[in-house]
Amino acid sequence: MAVSNLQKQYIDYKASLFHEAVLDEQFEQLQQLQDESNPQFVVEVVSIFFKDSERILNDLTKTLTQQDVDFKKVGANVHQLKGSSSSIGAQRVQRVCIAFRNFGEEHNIEGCLQTLQLVKHECAIVQNKLESLFKLEQQIMAAGSSVPR
Repeated sequence: MAVSNLQKQYIDYKASLFHEAVLDEQFEQLQQLQDESNPQFVVEVVSIFFKDSERILNDLTKTLTQQDVDFKKVGANVHQLKGSSSSIGAQRVQRVCIAFRNFGEEHNIEGCLQTLQLVKHECAIVQNKLESLFKLEQQIMAAGSSVPR
């Protein structure tokens, strides 16, 4: 595939992530921090987010299935997930975290369990879509060209 086709595919795919509200402008700000001295910056930050979010989601799952739910712990975990999703521009994850936080403040276990599943789903979506975006970036760079910003 010609590099120009890959670059167009990259631009269109990235635009779709914004159009679908998977990502917001924070992701572009994160990309602007990347340069030749640290060409894997965004991939590294996003990888850390996914490792942390997996740990947080596992912790939330454990906490919400206990007999006596510690809603303070739920709130702290959701707050952390909301903040880290915001820092990479994962807009839909952030929005679900807001609903999750509200259910936690109301001590609504059923609402928390439902939004936990939704957050897991949204994290999986953003992870898959970002992996596809990063794969396109690698193909463009392997072809000896630069990734459009």
